[in-house]
Amino acid sequence: MRKLFGTDGVRGRANTHPMTAELALRIGAAVGRYLRREAGGVHRVVIGKDTRLSGYMLESALTAGLTSTGMNVLLMGPVPTPAVGLLTRSMRADLGVMISASHNPAEDNGIKFFGPDGFKLSDEAEAEIEALIDSGVEPAQAGNIGRAKRIDDARYRYGERVKSSLPRDLRLDGVKIVVDCANGAAYRAAPDILWEMGAEVIPLGVSPDGTNINRSCGSTYPRLASEAVVAHGADIGLCLDGDADRIILIDEQGTVADGDQLMALLASRWAADGTLTGGALVSTVMSNLGLERYLDRQGIRLERTAVGDRYVVERMREGGFNLGGEQSGHIVMTDYATTGDGLMAGLHFLSEMVRSAAPASALARQFEPVPQLLKNVRYTTGQTPLETESVRAAIAEAEKLLAGAGRILIRKSGTEPLIRVMGECEDETLLTRTIDEIVTEIEVATG
Repeated sequence: MRKLFGTDGVRGRANTHPMTAELALRIGAAVGRYLRREAGGVHRVVIGKDTRLSGYMLESALTAGLTSTGMNVLLMGPVPTPAVGLLTRSMRADLGVMISASHNPAEDNGIKFFGPDGFKLSDEAEAEIEALIDSGVEPAQAGNIGRAKRIDDARYRYGERVKSSLPRDLRLDGVKIVVDCANGAAYRAAPDILWEMGAEVIPLGVSPDGTNINRSCGSTYPRLASEAVVAHGADIGLCLDGDADRIILIDEQGTVADGDQLMALLASRWAADGTLTGGALVSTVMSNLGLERYLDRQGIRLERTAVGDRYVVERMREGGFNLGGEQSGHIVMTDYATTGDGLMAGLHFLSEMVRSAAPASALARQFEPVPQLLKNVRYTTGQTPLETESVRAAIAEAEKLLAGAGRILIRKSGTEPLIRVMGECEDETLLTRTIDEIVTEIEVATG
């Protein structure tokens, strides 16, 4: 059983277990020993990070742990998460590490790992690393200690890869774009790439100070970009999160479109072009029922997985599918990338805008969503509110009321101490009542 690793690596409050320098050093050493056991020859690890203040601490500690076990470390500085997946493979590294807590507030941080193929490590590999952390790791002999080196052009390498996923003659001349980088990892890469393609760029969230990542900006707070789109008369807004692996779209009217709408557009276009492999889109149990109905009408299957882009990617690789993602804005296109890439997905939407000469509003509303309500309840470590009799009874009653008319999904977040209560139903009054009753019982159980 994994104790440290959640659905997206290790994550928590900075300078509090497990996000301490001491544990990061031990994780680095354990990963180094794991790689030396599995591979021969020269061992190389690439490390990227977002803009959190604690990234300096964790980067240094991981580097110390890795080099102590003989790993050579390549430090890329602030780059998007998909850049780590890309460069791990292109630089022939044994492992990639991204230091980020994604969309979480600046006080949090996390560590996630990519294998030599650029894809995230499996649950089994993470379990083996945890076992090494618990058992302790012998350092390398003095003559075998690894080296660390800065890589200054990582974001430029990433930018070329992103642009190469698009038609070679595609230009964005005359397109006015608001891009909100959430004061995160893409604060330089995203505006530069859009400008290089000819767009008029209005950048937001490009002044990171170590403490303002995701603060009232980015994909979790699209209001800022929505207001800017309207104020500047922009054609579209692109909202990235802290590590730029997800995107939320804003049309020219300031209306927000989530990942489900973007996946619907891409799936339908790819199916029409004959490039959607397997005749299916892979998404999670959180995706709207309206998306499933839309795809069904076009003869496209929706394959659902557990929540987490890693599980989406695992299913894509198992089934040979090339398009997947999450409602939250992770869009995975395995023909071009190994993980969710918010900027790449946004550029593919822009490509369709240019090709069709249609406004963003005509493309970002592919289907009418079934009313969906999501509420979060925070709990403390060690609490088990979902196991209490009153909460179970409330869930059972809700499932009974919505039987045949909707669905209920309740789960613990894999990245934050939250219980997510989600429901869908055409009857919004019934939906609100059932969700509120469950949330109330959970809040009572958590005190």
